[in-house]
Amino acid sequence: MTRTRTAVLCAAALLASTLQTAVATAGPPPHDRACAATRNPQGQARKVLDIARKARKDLDLKAALVKVTVDGRELVTGAVGESMTDVPATPAMHFRTGSVGIAFLGTVLLQLVEEHKVGLDDPVSRWLPHLPHADKITLRMLGDSTSGLHDYVSDPVFLKKLYADPWQHWTPREVVGISLSHPLWYKPGTNWSYSHANFVLLGRALEKITHTPLDRLLRQRVIGPLGLRNTRSNDTAVIPQPVLHAYDDERGTYEESTYWNPSWTTAPGAILTQDVCDLARSGQAVGSGELLSKRSFRTQLNPGTVGLGHPTASCPATICLPMTKDFHFGVGVVVKNGWVVQNPSFFGYAAVMAYEPHKRLSIAVSTTVGPNAPGGNTAQTVTERIARLLDPGHPLAG
Repeated sequence: MTRTRTAVLCAAALLASTLQTAVATAGPPPHDRACAATRNPQGQARKVLDIARKARKDLDLKAALVKVTVDGRELVTGAVGESMTDVPATPAMHFRTGSVGIAFLGTVLLQLVEEHKVGLDDPVSRWLPHLPHADKITLRMLGDSTSGLHDYVSDPVFLKKLYADPWQHWTPREVVGISLSHPLWYKPGTNWSYSHANFVLLGRALEKITHTPLDRLLRQRVIGPLGLRNTRSNDTAVIPQPVLHAYDDERGTYEESTYWNPSWTTAPGAILTQDVCDLARSGQAVGSGELLSKRSFRTQLNPGTVGLGHPTASCPATICLPMTKDFHFGVGVVVKNGWVVQNPSFFGYAAVMAYEPHKRLSIAVSTTVGPNAPGGNTAQTVTERIARLLDPGHPLAG
C-alpha cells in the first residue's frame, strides 16, 4: 500500500489533533497581504525553523512551510526545501488544505443555529428529502460524523477509479452515491465513524438553508470576516500562483500530483487552497471560537461524540473509533489533548492547523514529500515537534 493510499484510507488521520476546552478571544486584525518569511529569526523562532530543517532530512520532505503565532502575533514564518527542482519554497506559496473547509462548514452550521435559522437536531429531510435515511439523520450527525454513512473514500470501486484517473472530476451525486450503495454502519447517532459523505451533504444542506452558493456563504461568514485574503475555493484543479508543487507515489512511481483533481474531497464550494499565513489564521480563529458564541463553541468542541465509537458486528474497530474526552471529533474539528486541529493529507499534500488555548498558540505547517518519506501526515509530525518545543506542558502527540 502506497503512502498516499494509506493517507487517503486513514480517515482517522483527520483525528490527529486538538482541544477539549478553549477560551474564545477577540481576533487580531487581518494579517498583511504578503505572507513573507521572518527576517533574521532568533531564539525560539530560529529553533522552530531548525525543527523544519531537521524534519526535511529525517522525513525526506520536498518542502515544509511553517507559521507560528502567539496571541495572534507572529513568532516565526518560514519555508525550507523546494517547490520544484531549483525553485525554493516560500511562505507565499499556495497549497490544498482539504479538511480546513470542513471546520468552516461546522462553524457556519453553528452560526445558523445561533441565529435560530435551524436546529442542530433538525432532520436533513427538510432540505435533502430524497436522501435515504434523511428523516433519521440530523444536521448534527452530518457535522460530527455520526450519521452511519459509509465513507466512499474507502470503497474499492472508488479507489480503483481514483487511482486510474486522478484528473477525473467527481460530482457530489457520484461520490455520495457510492456511500449510499452500502448499508449504514449503524443506526444514525448511536456510534461514530468518519465519512467524507457527511460533509458533502452538509455543504448542500447549508446551501439549501441559506439559498446561497457554498463558496459565497463561506466567504461571507468565515473567509471575509477573518481577512483570509489568500484563501480560495475552487472546484477544479486550479491553484492560484505562486504554487507549492506536490509529489507522490500512489500510482506506483514518484510523480508530480499538484493538479490531480480534488473534486472528491469535500463539498463543492469548500475545496480550499491557502497560504501558510491564512492556514495559521484559520487555526487561531477556529481554535478559539472567534466566530461563535461561547455556548456554540462548547458545542463545536463536544457535540455529544465523547463516549461514542465502539466496534459492532457491522462496524469494525478500524472504522468505529472510540471518542474520548482527550481525543474526539467535534463539529468539523478534532479535539486532542487540549488542542483544536484539522490535518488534511491527500495527493502528496499534507497540512496541519493546530491551536492550543492556554498559550493562545497557533501552529500551521504544510509539507510535500520526497520519494522516501514515511507514510501518514508528515505535517503532523513537524507540528508535534514544534508543539513539544513551544508548549511542553500540553503535548499534541500521544
